[in-house]
Amino acid sequence: MDIHRNIFKQALQRRDVQIGLWSTLCSNVAAEVIAHSGFDWILLDTEHSPNEPPDLLAQLQAMGRSTTTPVVRAAWNDTVLIKRILDLGAQSVLLPYVQSAEEARRAVAAVRYPPRGVRGVSAGSRASNYGRIKDYLHKADAEICLLVQVETRSALEQLESIAGVDGVDGVFIGPADLSASLGHLGDLQHDETQKALRDAGGRLRQLGKAAGILTVVEADARRYIEWGYNFVAVGIDTALLARSADALAKSFGGLIPSRP
Repeated sequence: MDIHRNIFKQALQRRDVQIGLWSTLCSNVAAEVIAHSGFDWILLDTEHSPNEPPDLLAQLQAMGRSTTTPVVRAAWNDTVLIKRILDLGAQSVLLPYVQSAEEARRAVAAVRYPPRGVRGVSAGSRASNYGRIKDYLHKADAEICLLVQVETRSALEQLESIAGVDGVDGVFIGPADLSASLGHLGDLQHDETQKALRDAGGRLRQLGKAAGILTVVEADARRYIEWGYNFVAVGIDTALLARSADALAKSFGGLIPSRP
């Protein structure tokens, strides 16, 4: 049995546009439903969602029959958290709040086996199909896709040095936290925020590095792609559910009795 090839990583290397969806429902059923919707990738979040390894395992298993790549966001740039996510079988990880090239190098080390890194060795984890993948330990590093998140003013000032770290496959610009860092909490459309996002996309394109972002506004997503972003999440599962439920309830108007 050979190792699973990471088609998402290959697409980023070609600079193909990859359209994704953010998943925060922490549900294997929801993951299975959206995995067959046609997105290139789905982000399973553990930073701002109550996702734990058993939940992630169920979601990864539910997505197994689809062609959509799961990307798991760790709660932090922490070697132990990253190791557990990789052992569950995730090949693409996003790490939040990377502030410097040194932190990016630490992230790279966490996803690689010795001597190139510090990832702990398990011969029988789900990642190796419980020991069935021949030479998994020697092949795994090449299929891991490491994405780091730049989301503050100070990190943005160091964008080239962070993106230039060998082993970083892409940089995700976190628009909400970046906007807050710029002094515009909750106002992603502020001129300074939008200027910073455009500048970051252009700088990453010049570096030949994959650039990612999240938005729930279609017009913004199309504009970000024009600005150089090529892995773009265009929605959040909870927001889709809330908007659809709200719209359905509203369509029945007065037929739904109000409650005190």
